[in-house]
Amino acid sequence: MRANIVVAEDDAKQSELVRRYLEHEGHTVTVVGDGRAALEEVRRGEPDLLVLDVMMPRTDGLDVVRILRAESRDVLVLMLTARSTEDDLLLGLDLGADDYMTKPVSPRELTARVRTLLRRNRRTGVTRPEPAPAASHGTLSVGALSVGTLSIDPARHEVSVGGTPVVCTPGEFRILTAMATEPDRVFTRQRLLEELHGFDKYISDRTVDVHIMNLRKKIEQAPRRPVRLLTVFGVGYKLTDPAKNVRHARS
Repeated sequence: MRANIVVAEDDAKQSELVRRYLEHEGHTVTVVGDGRAALEEVRRGEPDLLVLDVMMPRTDGLDVVRILRAESRDVLVLMLTARSTEDDLLLGLDLGADDYMTKPVSPRELTARVRTLLRRNRRTGVTRPEPAPAASHGTLSVGALSVGTLSIDPARHEVSVGGTPVVCTPGEFRILTAMATEPDRVFTRQRLLEELHGFDKYISDRTVDVHIMNLRKKIEQAPRRPVRLLTVFGVGYKLTDPAKNVRHARS
């Protein structure tokens, strides 16, 4: 699976190493050294994927992602960051990055992440499997889903809670849709990773955890005390109707 890739990294040694590994995989690689050059290259060449360092001169990586998504550019973005705090990772994903890696980066792991991202890119010709049919108690209408007051319309890529629209990133939307097809089922992290990227042993469980934390901030009234998107300790996560759980507790 060959692709056109832009590597935006101001560390010359790091960018050269990444370039060699990606070219060895058969990709065409263009290297740029600052954020503004990355924007220009994406606009000009419309690559399949952008490997983007966060800390760069002229325009930093977060601003690059923000601008590209505002321009409706659908290029895949793999962010490289020395920042490992939860808020930084959430911000990058919330802006529209497809995945992230924290530095120092292993070139072999990076090429594996690239393969995974490209596999789910529609422009490669790979068709993602259709979601499993919705359980009867999760069906709102044909193609739409509901779990309590949470509603999801896959065709329109819309989410709402109690009628209030919720803006989700592509990764968040895929996780939420998968879980809404089977309310109360416990989804392991590996199962949710398959929804995000397809199966690949190099993807970190942390990717799912960050998406879950971000979703809780959007669909829960008290994200630190979730009642809708729950953790099942030692197993994974489940999506449930909090009103139904309250009724059961009272009965």
